[in-house]
Amino acid sequence: MTAQVDYLVVVFTATSGASGELLGSDEKDLVQLVWQLVNVNTKTLGRVNEILIRPDLSDSTEEKSDEDVVVECKEEDESSSGADCMYTAASLDSGLNMFNLQLTNEVNSAGAGTSLCLCTDGQLHIRQVIHPEAASKNIPVPDCFYSFFDLRKEFKNHFATSDLKALNAHVMAESLSLPVDVSSMWDPSANQDPLSVLPAEVAVQQVRLMTSIILSLLSEPYCNSFSNPERVNERFESGTCSKMEKVCDNTVIRARGLPWQSSDQDIARFFKGLNIAKGGAALCLNAQGRRNGEALVRFVSEEHRDLALQRHKHHMGNRYIEVYKATGEDFLKIAGGTSNEVAMFLSREDQIIVRMRGLPFNATHDDVLRFFSPEDGSKETCPISGGKDGILFVRYPDGRPTGDAFVLFACEEHAQCALRKHKELLGKRYIELFKSTAAEVQQVLNRYSSAPLIPVAPAPLVSVLPAVSLLPPPGGVRDCLRLRGLPYTASIEDILSFLGEFTQDVRQHGVHMVLNQQGRPSGDCFIQMTSAERALQASQRLHKHVMSSQRGANSRYVEVFPCSTDEMGLVLMGGSLSHTHTHAHTRSRSGTGLSPPPCLSPPSYSFTPVQQILPTDAAAAAAAAAAALYPPMGQMLLAPRPLHPGHPYYPASAQLYMNYSAYYPSPPGSPTTLGFFPAHSSMSSPGGLVRMPGLPYNGSGVKELINAVQGYQGPVESVSLLNSSLMGQTGGGETPLMSLPLITKPGGHQYLDLTLL
Repeated sequence: MTAQVDYLVVVFTATSGASGELLGSDEKDLVQLVWQLVNVNTKTLGRVNEILIRPDLSDSTEEKSDEDVVVECKEEDESSSGADCMYTAASLDSGLNMFNLQLTNEVNSAGAGTSLCLCTDGQLHIRQVIHPEAASKNIPVPDCFYSFFDLRKEFKNHFATSDLKALNAHVMAESLSLPVDVSSMWDPSANQDPLSVLPAEVAVQQVRLMTSIILSLLSEPYCNSFSNPERVNERFESGTCSKMEKVCDNTVIRARGLPWQSSDQDIARFFKGLNIAKGGAALCLNAQGRRNGEALVRFVSEEHRDLALQRHKHHMGNRYIEVYKATGEDFLKIAGGTSNEVAMFLSREDQIIVRMRGLPFNATHDDVLRFFSPEDGSKETCPISGGKDGILFVRYPDGRPTGDAFVLFACEEHAQCALRKHKELLGKRYIELFKSTAAEVQQVLNRYSSAPLIPVAPAPLVSVLPAVSLLPPPGGVRDCLRLRGLPYTASIEDILSFLGEFTQDVRQHGVHMVLNQQGRPSGDCFIQMTSAERALQASQRLHKHVMSSQRGANSRYVEVFPCSTDEMGLVLMGGSLSHTHTHAHTRSRSGTGLSPPPCLSPPSYSFTPVQQILPTDAAAAAAAAAAALYPPMGQMLLAPRPLHPGHPYYPASAQLYMNYSAYYPSPPGSPTTLGFFPAHSSMSSPGGLVRMPGLPYNGSGVKELINAVQGYQGPVESVSLLNSSLMGQTGGGETPLMSLPLITKPGGHQYLDLTLL
């Protein structure tokens, strides 16, 4: 609005709670609305009107009037507050309607122009009282409440040195040398209790004082024009935000405690009366991609942000919402994006976004279109706006689908029709549907296309040794299978049944179930095959076939990949076959046939380096010794041995993070069971005997057992073996033993003499 209005409507409100600068901060209801009309052209005043809102009258007036309004036009001497005319309403809705009706009649009766605008002392009466209460009660607000003049800002145009936050009607009147009855006038700047309820006559006094200020500003020498009113956004505008955009820290808040099903429109309704920037409501997601009850909201100015902070612990439904300050960087992390595809998808205005979760990985655009608009006409149709262009699939950086998608609908009616298909089947999977936002689209895309927000890092097993890649070198024999997506109730019998004809190609004790850190099945399994050719054939024939469990009714399709023994060993020891991690051997995903689990294995890691304990020379010597002592990882895997926290290779400050647990029932190449027995009294030093039943029939004997005990602390006095002719067989009588001599080297350390084997 650039032209000066014909009428100004001076408005003052009072609630049943706090007043002054805390007006509306305690979420109390409006109880008094006072106004007076000012003719800007003739500088004349209308009568003072007062509406009292008394909900306790709703029962008594229900039988008399459907609008719950009682009109009591009294003379000034009959009104206790001093108003020329007083009305009583039983609800906010009827009170606002009465205000709009009486104001329109008074303007029409004046007959000197029709343009009008409200004028208040500050922002609180409109932004913190009228709009929030009306929004919480779903009451429509008359159009005149969406624009108003802030008398303090109009005054500051002529008195630039004034502090806007310290201004009030009393201060402005004194600056303009207007007569003020100090004995009867209420002064908001005085030391009064802001939580106390105002007397009824104070509102009328404030309106009369404000009209005097307006008449003074309209006169010489100020001649104020009243041409640029404040605006209240009627609705929230969705939009996109670039990560390169600069967001002021003083315009962002964090709202906490939101209902999980709330949308950006619900957030805008909670902050009704305050202007949120375009696309400025961003719902936060947790690590699993679900809403965590928090949102970041960006306002158009610091003034609106400060008013939003006053709504701390106001209610959204039955929940109270906490409001805190946030930064522009926080907002960009959630709502900022750089994808051109997302920008084009969100460029359409006035579109309703619905999120689909749980899609089959092979779902196409046509499948989604048929889901919402069945061709047989058996169910209600919900046409997607733009057809295939209105569908956005969420994918990993390598192109694999995540099972999420976003679709656009042209109107709220179509969106509500689509949401009624929640948990209907697409193929063999039920689909979850949620109303979404542009910021959530950006956040989901950012989450799947970048490094995780919370790093989960495996610390090196030997922290003092030089950094060496744990990934196996390329070119290994891929004679193993990795099964991913097993039913959690699946047993080894279920796996062998799933393999079918390939069961005969499984090596003895070659099925290895992977457990998580809680000791429960993780859904992964490794199988050692007799040859790489049979492993490849099995992966090609069984990939994405359905496996059923005998102990449960659930069935799932299983992914089958060929892999090498070294790759299997790496995962079983707590590593991850992540190929975006920095390592010496650069390879593509097709080089391994393996991929990390979709959510719980991040593509990259970052962790705090552990302080080196051994000197550099000692660390290099230790690395050389380790390379000579330890066989390749795929040949021998043992469960890690608990060490004392003070052990030099495992500093107390180091923390070990694993994607999988390192404790498995049958690691490759190791016995199925292990027993410990106290040392025999004939041994020269304290120690223990280890019994290892269940050795393979084709075992090579001494060398394998020596490899098995390498790396364990403490001297080995002798290694005694059963006669190899009896290994794996039943027999009786005395069993001959074979003892291996020990060699003592400088320093008092003893070693097995391997040259004697």
